[in-house]
Amino acid sequence: MKKMTLLLFSVMSLLELSAQQYPQRASIPPITISGKVVDKETGTPLEYATLVLQSVRFPERVTGGITDLDGKFSVETMPGLYNVRLEFISFTSFTQDNVRFTENTDLGTIILEANVEQLDNVELVAERTTVELRLDKKVYNVGQDLTVKGGTVTDVLDNVPSVSVDVEGNISLRGNGSVQILINGKPSALSGLSTDALQQLPADAIERVEIITNPSARYDAEGSAGIINIILRQEKTKGINGSATAYVGSPENTGSNLNLNLRRKSFNLFSNTSYRKTNSPGNGLNDQINYDLDGNILSYQNETSRNDRLRDGFNTNLGLEILFNSKTSLTQTFFYRTQEGQNISRTEFFNFDENFVPTISRIRLNIGDETDTNYQYAINFVKDFEKSGHKFTADFQYSTGKELGDNNIEENVNEDNEIFVPSEYTFTGESQINRLFQFDYVLPLGEKGQGQFEAGYRGAFNDFYTDFEFEIQQVDGGPLVRNQELSNELEYKEYVNAAYVQLGNKFNKFSVLGGMRYEASDIQVNSSSTIQESRNEKLYDNWFPSLFLGYEISEMEQFTLSYSKRLRRPRSWFINPFIRRNSNTNLFSGNPDLDPAYTDAFDLGYLKRFGKLTLNTSIYYNESSGVFQFIQRETGETVRIDNPDGGFIEVPVQLRSPINLASEYRTGGEVTTSYSPKRGVRFSWNLNLFQQGLEGDFTYTNTNGETIAQVFDTDNFTWFSRVSAQFPLPGKIDFQTNAFYNGNSVNPQGINKGILSLNLAMSKQILKDKGAISFNISDLLNSRKRISETRTATVFTASEFQWRQRQATLTFRYQFNEQDNQRKRQRGEMGGEEDFEFGTP
Repeated sequence: MKKMTLLLFSVMSLLELSAQQYPQRASIPPITISGKVVDKETGTPLEYATLVLQSVRFPERVTGGITDLDGKFSVETMPGLYNVRLEFISFTSFTQDNVRFTENTDLGTIILEANVEQLDNVELVAERTTVELRLDKKVYNVGQDLTVKGGTVTDVLDNVPSVSVDVEGNISLRGNGSVQILINGKPSALSGLSTDALQQLPADAIERVEIITNPSARYDAEGSAGIINIILRQEKTKGINGSATAYVGSPENTGSNLNLNLRRKSFNLFSNTSYRKTNSPGNGLNDQINYDLDGNILSYQNETSRNDRLRDGFNTNLGLEILFNSKTSLTQTFFYRTQEGQNISRTEFFNFDENFVPTISRIRLNIGDETDTNYQYAINFVKDFEKSGHKFTADFQYSTGKELGDNNIEENVNEDNEIFVPSEYTFTGESQINRLFQFDYVLPLGEKGQGQFEAGYRGAFNDFYTDFEFEIQQVDGGPLVRNQELSNELEYKEYVNAAYVQLGNKFNKFSVLGGMRYEASDIQVNSSSTIQESRNEKLYDNWFPSLFLGYEISEMEQFTLSYSKRLRRPRSWFINPFIRRNSNTNLFSGNPDLDPAYTDAFDLGYLKRFGKLTLNTSIYYNESSGVFQFIQRETGETVRIDNPDGGFIEVPVQLRSPINLASEYRTGGEVTTSYSPKRGVRFSWNLNLFQQGLEGDFTYTNTNGETIAQVFDTDNFTWFSRVSAQFPLPGKIDFQTNAFYNGNSVNPQGINKGILSLNLAMSKQILKDKGAISFNISDLLNSRKRISETRTATVFTASEFQWRQRQATLTFRYQFNEQDNQRKRQRGEMGGEEDFEFGTP
């Protein structure tokens, strides 16, 4: 809404200017006035700011222009004496009178400051802890969000409308886990090989998050739910600027972050460096009932687990932007991340007979060490042409990462230490190499630039390697012996060449944007072990059309209707066939034969502003084929445990893995509101409801040679909601609270129960507003737990899992900057000796 309102305001201003423009004489060539406009508080570019050039000699003669996405403007006029004015809604205007222009002039970077008096009466405030509701996306400005201080990217995403983060850190959009996560608009090593990588990226390094639920052909087709684009901080204000942050929390959560920027006329040097040390304790339980085929109870097994995840990580992001002129720039960035960690899992098993009489208990201890290292180099070239919006960009990105982990597993029977339970050892080595080439070209069409043509190419060439070793003890006190069947190597290559074109235009109140994207994919999945080898190559070409229609009833009310085709590719542990063995009776394995899932997405959106209240609603429908679904099946094997009295028990072994189950139909509605009655007070609410239908069946043969057929047709209605409020308390203390609830959901084999979580935070400015102390509590009620029930033919399991316990964090942040006398500098850059005025001497 903000973007559309600013656009309408700017267009109206330019229409007024155009009505007053003058005929130019051909004898004197025009000159170009260019520059850039940024927000003083954040340094971010201000799109749709209006430049006004008014003739001093002939005041009725006025020309001007508006800034583009990067805050840049470029206007042609005749040499002469002008009054210069730059305007932006809710910001104090920049004015400079009697400025003489005789040649092409770059005004440099002009800084606008928020107008405090206007902010109390205008809904488009300059505070950055807010949600900007737009028709094509939602923008969450991290700013001074109190609840994420000392947190990570996943903490930030957990506050974003339409996004939910489950107890294991998995991210979903509108309840759909098929989401593409980008860093600065591109896939990145910063997102790592697992969700744990994102959990090491500090919240203070993030400027904003963009949520695009139905992307156009310009974007990668990956992610049937849409795209989450994380924009990292890059200060734009001239001079030396930065901030330093330090925090401490319980359970252990200590770290610091340093954000530095040095900007001069011809270059911008920036960096963001952080250190983080944490211990995230969690716990879980599994209560299992085993039946025979007639439904009679055979035995019980209860599991309780305690997990400690210790992390010690360092990140740094260094960048240099070279400004050749106001229209050409080259930016290079280098990112490095390293982390060491240890996972300690202690699981206790309690077994009972059919009458629930205790038979045996045992303890399984899994101690794992891991190291994780990532490097990334990226280069970005931007060329702006004379006409505003006419642009060419080129990008290259190379990244590499490696994760090494080993686990030592020991198990003991409590009742008799002489009972032999074999020790186990696993080693996992994962590495990736990613290369990205991208070119984009944008050409405005029409005299007023109301139309636009876009074209581009992206080549993504990714290699993933995994080495898994499993060793087990054969006799008591004997050495660990490599298991030839379970030890394996996996090689996954994903090479995708893509090209797209888009064409859009606006006709009065109607707008249309149509596009087509072509992707040629070459996927290789090779798995080898001592006893077997498999090689799979999948080649597929796909066309991904998109269409967006818009109708603007007024500047306060708009509709959009959109369609796009997207896909979801299986990666990482989805295709990794190696079996995870934290428990020897409840196993997990990937599926290297997974195919992509395809989705047709439709979305009807409505945006309405009622003064200080903004309402964004949408109705969406997604139809997918070949969707991934996790299936829990009985292997037919059992784990035999000897009793101290000479008997034994047998516990069935279950395996959980993903398959291309069948078709999925998802119909939903979403409401997002934002209300800012006055400065410092904000309320927002997001509600997402959807009906999910799944049709499919699955047949498999267990290790006993028995054929098991299952029907997984499911109808599931669920919802989630998020409420956020921020307001001042006495003593100039800011208070913020967020509440999130995810309703019950049904899957083909059971039910996941609802989850409630509550966060709160307080902050106070100190040191003449250059410093701030904040205190926040994440999961105040300690209720963020996944509680589920699963049923197969002979096993019922009730489970509860908590990834991270309640967290309290105290944070101190200090900002510093070197204020340049920007206006004085601009005066020095302007001026001339000759007296030309619209061609009149």
